[in-house]
Amino acid sequence: MRSISLSQSVSNSLTMAYRGLLKLKYNPEQLFDVVIQPLIFTVMFTYIFGGAVSGDVKSYLPIIIPGILVQTVVTASIVTGTQLREDMDKGVFDRFRSLPIARISPLAGALLSDVVRYAIATTITFAMGMAIGYRPQGGVVGIVAAGLLVMVCAFAISWIFALMGVLMNKASAVQGISMLVLFPLTFMSNAFVPADTMPGWMQAFVKVNPVSHLVTAVRELVNDGHFGIHVVWSLLGAAVIIAVMAPLTVRAYMREA
Repeated sequence: MRSISLSQSVSNSLTMAYRGLLKLKYNPEQLFDVVIQPLIFTVMFTYIFGGAVSGDVKSYLPIIIPGILVQTVVTASIVTGTQLREDMDKGVFDRFRSLPIARISPLAGALLSDVVRYAIATTITFAMGMAIGYRPQGGVVGIVAAGLLVMVCAFAISWIFALMGVLMNKASAVQGISMLVLFPLTFMSNAFVPADTMPGWMQAFVKVNPVSHLVTAVRELVNDGHFGIHVVWSLLGAAVIIAVMAPLTVRAYMREA
């Protein structure tokens, strides 16, 4: 096999990312989780918990909108692993193997195309929040910074699910185990209610939960325009995940591909 240059690898990866976008175009139901979920969750959580947690809906919006944003975008990263496993089961990657392209490009392209899904979820969550009265005080810069932070962290987490997609035998197993991991992380955090209302043992977990750090970072950015230590911890965590999981995922993928 002839060697593939770095520039061609990048070009092949972008082409595969475009393939992922075309799949969204012809299968728009793949966007349901990033379109419908933030709409339903925002309305449901706001009007169910708003009065109980903050006394009224308006006071609860600065708490819940960042929480919904983090939950929606992070949960959307599961699709990376499930779709990767589906493509491998259908033999799509066997066809890619016969093409004169970089072997890593189908994997890289899949992860890159999912960033568009994260952007859609971010936009819809903020739009829905503003439609029901949320007015972030961090301004445009704070909103954009928070959105980019969440997308970077979701991209990092998607490497974990990509590894699961390569190693597991069924897409349903990837989705099931992924949700089993993410649900405790998102709900046992400060995303929906203040941590000080929880039992002591749970508060201890919430304080070290990386989702809590990300939610706090987003709240500081959108509500105050403050770039604090939680932003640093979130970016550092994303960098560590990519540094550890990306090589493992690539090695496992190259073995399979």
